[in-house]
Amino acid sequence: SLDFWRLLYTLLKQIHGGKWTQSDAIDNQIRFVKSALWYHGYDRPELYRLPSDGSAGSRELLLAFSWLLHRLSLLEQLLARNRVKTGDETSVCTCEDDLPNSQKGTTEIAPEYGLEDGVDVRYLQWLNGRLRFQWRSLHAQHQELCKLLHKIHLFTSGSHMDQILGHFSVTETDLVRQPENYKQLLQLLESETMQLEAFLEWKQLEPVYWQWMETVLDNMSEEGNTCESQDAHAEKSRLPKATSCCPWADSLTGQIDRLSRDLMTLHDQLHKLVTHRKATWCEKVKTGGEELQKEGFSAAARKIQESVELKLLDLTYLCAPKKNKMHGSCRLVFRSKHPASKTGFGRSVSKEHVSAVSATEVIRELQMREASLERELKQLREECRQRLDEIAEGLDGVICISP
Repeated sequence: SLDFWRLLYTLLKQIHGGKWTQSDAIDNQIRFVKSALWYHGYDRPELYRLPSDGSAGSRELLLAFSWLLHRLSLLEQLLARNRVKTGDETSVCTCEDDLPNSQKGTTEIAPEYGLEDGVDVRYLQWLNGRLRFQWRSLHAQHQELCKLLHKIHLFTSGSHMDQILGHFSVTETDLVRQPENYKQLLQLLESETMQLEAFLEWKQLEPVYWQWMETVLDNMSEEGNTCESQDAHAEKSRLPKATSCCPWADSLTGQIDRLSRDLMTLHDQLHKLVTHRKATWCEKVKTGGEELQKEGFSAAARKIQESVELKLLDLTYLCAPKKNKMHGSCRLVFRSKHPASKTGFGRSVSKEHVSAVSATEVIRELQMREASLERELKQLREECRQRLDEIAEGLDGVICISP
């Protein structure tokens, strides 16, 4: 069990980009593994009941490890993170970051609790300003990095043996300047080759592993059913039998019957009330033709029309034929302004034009996403302003002037 806890701790630490050492206390490792599995959505309660000293739970850990293999593509993620990058790459993502259903529910429930009274709004404003400053600093550093990469690609243009690339990357330029570093790079490439060979061997034996895991799951389900039946039998033996010797059984049954009759009566009354309300509302709608021409209704109709137009724009964007969303790491390839080759970056260095991704295409996708987010932000701001106006109307002796 201890070895399995350490294995999961090491793997999950690598996925989350954190540093790990063997000297970490076992209780801290177990706490981290449990929190990481909970973060990824593993909700089996038996795992979280395991002791913090790592003395038990090898089969539960095996089940959690198999879940990580299947759900998160654990090995593929580790290979991608430990890959030796010899070329200049950048991450491109045009996928929409929709929240899962669980996060959406949490987001809707969270505002009910609100912030504690001890939190100062000025402190939140300071945090927001600090975050914006760090974001701008990161953006400026990224722009500087792009300028330096452009200089390297431009000055080394025509020096590479591969005519598709035509220029050196940062790693290749460093090897040209310091040839003694090639031994370290060669060791890293050999280590990556060994990992890839082990991964290919695993893919050949993977069906055997999943067949074995099916037997493990069957055994666990059988043991769980046995325990449940024993618990249910013990619970039944402890429960008193509701026979005629119990004086409260007949009275309880009578109360249930009376409650059922009352509920049926209330259901009929509510049905009649809803029918009456619908008829009344239909009459009001028919007789309210003259009021429909008033200025208040026209303004409301104008707002409704604008909201519908925004929704239609989003709907047309969502219902458009889905393109292959770009996601992942792409290698930066410098392209001159010659008509034969456009400026862009390719997913690979192959000669197939299909694998190339133009920078202008990525910019266009991001601009469309930005426009959609701007419309959503405008709508949310309007809803917040209306909500604040409603709150201000309920305050006596206070005059609120909008900026």
